[in-house]
Amino acid sequence: MRITGTGHASMRIDTAAGSILCDPWVNPAYFASWFPFPDNSLLDWETLGDVDYLYVSHLHRDHFDAAHLKRFVSKKATVLLPEYPTSQLEDELRDLGFTSFLKTKSNQVHELDGGLKVMIQALISPTDGPIGDSSLWVEHDGIRVLNQNDARPTDLSTFAELGHVHAHMLQFSGAIWYPMVYELPQAAKTAFGKQKRDRQFDRTWRYIDDLKASHVFPIAGPPCFLDDELWQFNDIHGDEGNIFPDQSVFMTEYAKVGGTNGIVLLPGSTTSLTSSGEATTTHPTDVDEFFANKKAHLEEMRERKAPIIAAEKASWRHPEIDVLGELKKRIEPLLEESIYLAKGVGGPVRFDLVGYDDDAVESIVVDFPGKQVRPYADEKVRYRFRTQRELIEHLIHIDEGDWVNSLFLSCRFSAARIGQYNEFVYAFFKCLSEERLQYAEGWYDEHERSVDAEDTTLGDWTVQRRCPHLKADLSRFGIVDGNVLTCQLHGWKFDLPSGRCLTSVGHSVRASRNVDNPA
Repeated sequence: MRITGTGHASMRIDTAAGSILCDPWVNPAYFASWFPFPDNSLLDWETLGDVDYLYVSHLHRDHFDAAHLKRFVSKKATVLLPEYPTSQLEDELRDLGFTSFLKTKSNQVHELDGGLKVMIQALISPTDGPIGDSSLWVEHDGIRVLNQNDARPTDLSTFAELGHVHAHMLQFSGAIWYPMVYELPQAAKTAFGKQKRDRQFDRTWRYIDDLKASHVFPIAGPPCFLDDELWQFNDIHGDEGNIFPDQSVFMTEYAKVGGTNGIVLLPGSTTSLTSSGEATTTHPTDVDEFFANKKAHLEEMRERKAPIIAAEKASWRHPEIDVLGELKKRIEPLLEESIYLAKGVGGPVRFDLVGYDDDAVESIVVDFPGKQVRPYADEKVRYRFRTQRELIEHLIHIDEGDWVNSLFLSCRFSAARIGQYNEFVYAFFKCLSEERLQYAEGWYDEHERSVDAEDTTLGDWTVQRRCPHLKADLSRFGIVDGNVLTCQLHGWKFDLPSGRCLTSVGHSVRASRNVDNPA
C-alpha cells in the first residue's frame, strides 16, 4: 500500500485493488482566509484525480473543494459516502457530476473489488463539523490505515478491533477561531490560546495511545493565512498562545511524550507500507529544512496568491441587498420552529455590521426569546459579533446555510461574550435551513430525554460515564484534578461537588465523592 501526501487532510491511497483520493483541498476557503500549507497547487492533479474511489469526509470547505473536485477528479470514481442524516454532501457531489455512490453504513465494513475493504464511521451530532464528520478505515492485503482527519470519535476501539492499524492519520492543530478573534487583553488571549494548544496535543496523544498504530501521520492542518489582515495568525511570531502549530512542532512535542513513530507528509511525499509494519518514505524536499524556512515560504506564497485574494474580495459586495429585511425573511421562520436551540441560546445575539470603508455600523439583533430579527435596541446581550457588512451580504447572496463554517472560520470578525461559552449559539448558526434545523432540534430533543445511568470511578469520585456535552466516555477521556473534572475530548470542565459545568451553560454532571475517601 502506498500513501501519497497531497496537502492538509488530503491523501491518495493506492493498493493493487484500487485507489482512493481523500479530501482534496487546493483553493482558498472561508472568504479566502485559509490556504493549504505547504502549498499543494503545483501537484499533478490530473494524474492524482484519476482514481477509482473518492472519499470526502465532510462539508468543511478545507475538505470539500467544489471547484477542484469538478475540474480534476474523475467522474468515473465511486464516492464512498458517509451515513449522514442529511443528503447535502451527496447532493453537492451530484451537482459536480459524480454519479456513482457507495452509501456506506456507519461502523460497517464494506468489501469492494479485489479484496479492498473500507469502513466509515460517521459522527452525526449537530456540533460535528457541518452536521457530520467522519473517519475512513482501509484494509488491503493485511495492511490497515485509519484516516481520522479532524473527526473526534469518542472511542477508537471500533477500529482497533478490526486488527492492528499500520498508519494512523489524525488532526493535531487548530481549526477554529477561539481565542484569536475575542476582544480580550493580549495577555488573556495568549493564556487561553496556550490552554487550547495544550488541550489539542493532549487529545492527540490520547488518540495515538488508544490506537497504538505502527506509524502516526499528523495531518488536517494547520492552514496558513496569506491576507495581510490575517497574517498574524500564522505560527511564525513566537507566540506560545498560537493555536496553529505545524507538523514540525508536532514532531517536537510528540518526542517529548516518547513518540518515535511520527511521519510527516509534504505534498508529493510518499510512504510505502508493509504488513510487517515497515514504512519507507520519500519526500520532494528536505522536511526539516522546509519548516526551518517556513516564513520565507509563506512570504513567497503571500505574494503569489495576492491576486486570488483580491479577486475574492471584489466578489463580496452586494449593496443592492437589504440585509435586515433578508435576514428577517431567512431567520425568523427558523426561530419560530426552534425550541431547544432557541431555549439554549436564551437571549438576543447582536451583529455589528461595519459598512464599506468603515463608514457606518448597523447593529442587528437575532432575538431568540422574541423570535425575531430586528435593529439593536441598546439592550444587554451576552454574545456580540462584529464583521464587515459585505461578508453578510455575500452569505445572503449565496444562500449560505452554515455561517459557523463560512463566516466564523474565516476569522474575519471579532467577538465578545459575557459569561460562559454557549454551544447553542453556534449550533443555530450552523442550521440556517429547514432540513438542518429540524435535524438539530430532533437530536437535542432525543439527547435531553436520554438518561445514561452508567457510572465510572475517577480518583475519589464516582461520575456518570458519559460526558453531558457529547457523551464522550469519561472513563477514557475524563481527568480529575482536585474537584474539577475535565473531558479531554473537547476540554469541557465540571465542578464535581456541585456538578456545575464550568465551560458552558447547562450540561451539569452527576457526581458523588466515594465514601471511602470523604472530603
